[in-house]
Amino acid sequence: MELASTILLILVAGSVVYACLTILAARSYLRAAPKSLARMIPISVLKPLSGVDEGLEDNLRSFFTQQYGEFEILLAVQDADDPAVAIVEKLKGEFPTVPAQLIVTGLSSYPNSKVFKLATMVKIARYDILVMSDSDIRASDRLLETVAREFQDRSVGLVTCPYRAVAGTSFWSQLEAVGLNTEFLAGVLTARYLNGMDFALGPTIAVRRKVLEELRGFDLLKDYLAEDFVLGKRVAASGESVVLSCELIEHRIGSQPFWPNLVHRLRWARSTRRSRPAGYVGQVFTHSLPLALAALVIRPGWWALAALAMVARAVSAATMAGWVLHDGPSGRRWWMVPIQDLLSVLVWIAGFFGSTIQWRGRRYNLLPDGRFQVKE
Repeated sequence: MELASTILLILVAGSVVYACLTILAARSYLRAAPKSLARMIPISVLKPLSGVDEGLEDNLRSFFTQQYGEFEILLAVQDADDPAVAIVEKLKGEFPTVPAQLIVTGLSSYPNSKVFKLATMVKIARYDILVMSDSDIRASDRLLETVAREFQDRSVGLVTCPYRAVAGTSFWSQLEAVGLNTEFLAGVLTARYLNGMDFALGPTIAVRRKVLEELRGFDLLKDYLAEDFVLGKRVAASGESVVLSCELIEHRIGSQPFWPNLVHRLRWARSTRRSRPAGYVGQVFTHSLPLALAALVIRPGWWALAALAMVARAVSAATMAGWVLHDGPSGRRWWMVPIQDLLSVLVWIAGFFGSTIQWRGRRYNLLPDGRFQVKE
């Protein structure tokens, strides 16, 4: 019992330290700013599509309306009868001056079909700066300009964008958005603060073509579920700088009901555990509220430390959602934070078990090194 109490004391105290670090990390991130744009850098935007996400038309429109000099948009679907095709054609007609091309890739020969679509588009893309962005992303009209400013530093090989999660009407998606905007972002900024950027965030990544080619292109990524993390890690290991952009994007996560949302969370947890196992174990310190509640149950006399952990979590959450993301909905849903924190720790624990995931209607086996294969 004494050993368990000592371990719990260390964990709760560590969670307080972690929460303080997240605030320092936010301050460090907000101080960064790219230089003014000296010259336009042509950019190719790559959009892999599969079906019609909630808000897809407006998401894509935000890229057609970029206030930037020279760019093109490539959009890829697997089949010509994909319902996203009609939306793409509508936008091409609405913005005839924007160079845009729809590509039908056919059946993917890669385990990761998103990577297959990206690889197909890269072969056609004209420019050296490649902005790869998911279909559920909505951007401000200055995204490409900000990315171009950040690539003016020749040491930068990859730029990845932080995001504000925007949920639909589903309670479970709103809960997830609160977690992404208070817990996930805190982890990203703290990792950047302590170790620098040696990873990338999947929703929007920009990379130099020559850097991608030197890393064997998408052949390197085709077998990985967390291809974003692997790409960022390999770029950083090659000596090129990875930058967390100053430009926030919106990640429109839709309105999933309970079970699909839980399956999605488990897929993410199991993938993260294999991509960075030590970091996944270290996430125990991010669960301030569950640790504080455990302390109150096991050692009621530690109420002051438990209260401190709860306050630290609240301040960290407010810092991320309010100060960094300017996210009003998360502020109004403050009462969801304890529910999200308790669900988050349960998903984190579940992530240590099992190797099967579901993704886009198919079942896969995750291998120990983060690669995955179709489950027979």
